[in-house]
Amino acid sequence: MEKEAFISNSEDQTVELGFRFAKKLKPGDTVAFFGTLGTGKTHFIKGICDFFKVEEIVVSPTFNIMNQYVGVHEGKELLIYHIDLYRIKKLDELDEIGFKECVYSNNSIKLIEWAEKAKDNLPEESYLVQIDFNPDEENERLISLSLL
Repeated sequence: MEKEAFISNSEDQTVELGFRFAKKLKPGDTVAFFGTLGTGKTHFIKGICDFFKVEEIVVSPTFNIMNQYVGVHEGKELLIYHIDLYRIKKLDELDEIGFKECVYSNNSIKLIEWAEKAKDNLPEESYLVQIDFNPDEENERLISLSLL
């Protein structure tokens, strides 16, 4: 996948970009999200979950670290793991939550916020979504998509 770059001017646009990006995903894929607090990582993830027809309300799992959603892919049930590593301080905490087992699962999609905290523990072919504030435009986000 060649690097793609987008500009988002609203939460709705970020959700829409996530929805469009989700068309590339299949069971077994991992998506690593990088970006500072408040850039819109969870909104992008909401778009992905919308594409897979997740019925639950998608919220960042900052305090419980991992949320599991059920979606649909090609008419079959699909598990989607939404992982937020913001509160992880040490790598051994990843073992406590079953991170490696989850991330290397071939029958689910894994969406990982604050992925820089586990970069060496991610599958090699993970997608990377970088979301940054545009320093020149107050409400604008710069979003780039590539392989890790």
